[in-house]
Amino acid sequence: MESSSQRIPGQTDSDSSHGQITDIPGIRVGHATDTAGKTGCTVIYFEEDAVGGIDIRGAAAGTRQVDALGPLHLVEKIQAILLTGGSAFGMDAAGGVMRYLEERDRGFDVKVARVPTVPTAVLFDLAFARAGRRPDGPMGYQACVNMGKTTPEGSVGAGTGATVGKLYGLERATKGGLGTACFKTGDIFVGALVVVNAFGDVVDDETGQIIAGTRDLETGRKFVDTFRLIQTGDSPREKTLFNTTLGVVATNVALNRPQTNKLARMAHNGLVKTICPINSSFDGDVVFSASTGGEIADLNVVGAMADAAMRESVKRAVRFADGFGILPTSRDILNRSRKIA
Repeated sequence: MESSSQRIPGQTDSDSSHGQITDIPGIRVGHATDTAGKTGCTVIYFEEDAVGGIDIRGAAAGTRQVDALGPLHLVEKIQAILLTGGSAFGMDAAGGVMRYLEERDRGFDVKVARVPTVPTAVLFDLAFARAGRRPDGPMGYQACVNMGKTTPEGSVGAGTGATVGKLYGLERATKGGLGTACFKTGDIFVGALVVVNAFGDVVDDETGQIIAGTRDLETGRKFVDTFRLIQTGDSPREKTLFNTTLGVVATNVALNRPQTNKLARMAHNGLVKTICPINSSFDGDVVFSASTGGEIADLNVVGAMADAAMRESVKRAVRFADGFGILPTSRDILNRSRKIA
């Protein structure tokens, strides 16, 4: 597949080799980042109403307005998707996104008003964030104000307080974050954006190497294999309840609601290939999907591109993460390992 390349300010080397979800015509992304509070939210905004879908596999998901993504729901289109920190408290940020949309006369026409549809999912960052600091209505509105056709990656927006690898609790985790990628073939675009806040480890799907995750108890300077440790009876501890990976996949291919829901499932496979273990009883993993255009393509082709975009987005999320001097990042651990070698 041909990749859609786009240079992103502040990133170097081959950072932009796989584009961003905003490469898709009609999609913008905005973040509100509380750096001091270590939390935030991210809005994926559709300039024209989109057909949406969802796949929920985690056992601890927190959501709002996702019923509208079902095949039998009266409301057929969505205007935005919101990913937010703050656990269930962070759902307040959706009110700010709705206010922004209402001011622009966007939403489902109920004659006396237009009611925006903003499917929302939350991640648990309360243990990393400063006590009492959670995304709220003004932050959701600000994320919309901040929207653009390029987006920073790493510890921004909903990825600000994200962490990965929590078999031994937060003190032996690695910093997670937000990543995005886009693939293009002909006139077909398929892009993804993901916030990685997983219980499990992030694995390079091409090499099998753990690139972010649980660190060893002895020194905290190397990664351990969470899945193998669980297999041998090392039970997850009570301090591991701080997880959820949230993803969005979008395309300019014309899909109906059953097809967009299938696309979300196919894209979720990209998470399965790069996060291990995943969809545990400690995770609230959710993948949204959206169809924004009128291009025609086989759903299986779109699904394969979505899988690839999701895998790339996961790796970028941890590659560009900032530990804020609290937790090490993937770069910190891998660079140290190379020096020792």
